[in-house]
Amino acid sequence: MHVLLVEDDPVLADGLARLLESHGMAVDVLRNGSDADAVLQRPGVARDVLVLDIGLPGLDGFDVVRRLRARGSALPVLLLTARDAVEDRVRGLELGADDYLVKPFAAPELVARVRALARRHQRPTVLALGTLMLDSSTRRATVAGRAVDLSAREWAVLEYLLQHGARVVSKQQIIDAILPYGEDVTPNAVEVYISRVRQKTADAGIAIRTIRGFGYMLELADG
Repeated sequence: MHVLLVEDDPVLADGLARLLESHGMAVDVLRNGSDADAVLQRPGVARDVLVLDIGLPGLDGFDVVRRLRARGSALPVLLLTARDAVEDRVRGLELGADDYLVKPFAAPELVARVRALARRHQRPTVLALGTLMLDSSTRRATVAGRAVDLSAREWAVLEYLLQHGARVVSKQQIIDAILPYGEDVTPNAVEVYISRVRQKTADAGIAIRTIRGFGYMLELADG
């Protein structure tokens, strides 16, 4: 299990990381909300649970959750908060958090809640449409059993479209989904990636439709 822990208190962050690691989890630690928001936009890094403090420098935990859900991510989020006011807990849940713990909390309860969130939100490792298959566990794409060579950004675009089924996604949503840390992606670049993905999946029986003024949608090709 891979956990992203965002906590600005270095002593607490170190203690929580050691606790989760002692239960067999891989843990990445960040200290502010702005870094968390940027890292969560990086493609190709699979995580199972986000453990997120609310009171963070930069973006606070509420903003991190709001931006995460606006990008269409279903990553499970456990909020950690020193705020025991009901309105704060309700706000976090309404923004898209899955659960919360009020500090101080018992260590076994944190471990149990992280595991429960991971079980409830297990990601499918294989996405498929037509004869196209994307296996995220092996990072392998195939069309009718034939391997397809995709760059990291092409993979991210195609994976994002598959994850959203027959829903229209905007260029900005795609940009947010494939944006690596520290680099910019333009709307024109998205068009280039879409064009390349269309070429590489031309025989898969699928079509990436351009919905003018809105974005793109992946569907089975006619016939």
